[in-house]
Amino acid sequence: MIIALHGAEFFAFHGFYPEEQKLGNWFVVDIDVEFTPTANISDDDLNNSVNYEQLYDIACEEMKLTKKLIETVAQAIIDEIKNQYTFVDRIQVRVKKMNPLVGAKTKYSSVTVQYPANAINA
Repeated sequence: MIIALHGAEFFAFHGFYPEEQKLGNWFVVDIDVEFTPTANISDDDLNNSVNYEQLYDIACEEMKLTKKLIETVAQAIIDEIKNQYTFVDRIQVRVKKMNPLVGAKTKYSSVTVQYPANAINA
């Protein structure tokens, strides 16, 4: 089973350059979490699943902690998901930086981090 949260938007201050950390930017986060249910999903019990509202909260908290690299942000989100949901098999987090400072008009840059490595092909 895969629970996904896509298109979560955050204004944050991640960036390698000091001006990025001062001015901030918009980021979009996509999360996919795969697991094998250990109980009957027909029981309609959220405790038998991954709560996508909690995935949003995890991303929100990590986005508040300024980092130089969006790779580091994505890994921190994965680490916290693993901490809160020890039963997950695979996690993929994509962080997009909108309008990055690259000297040209660019819609976004992105990084995708997976647990375990190369786990989900999305």
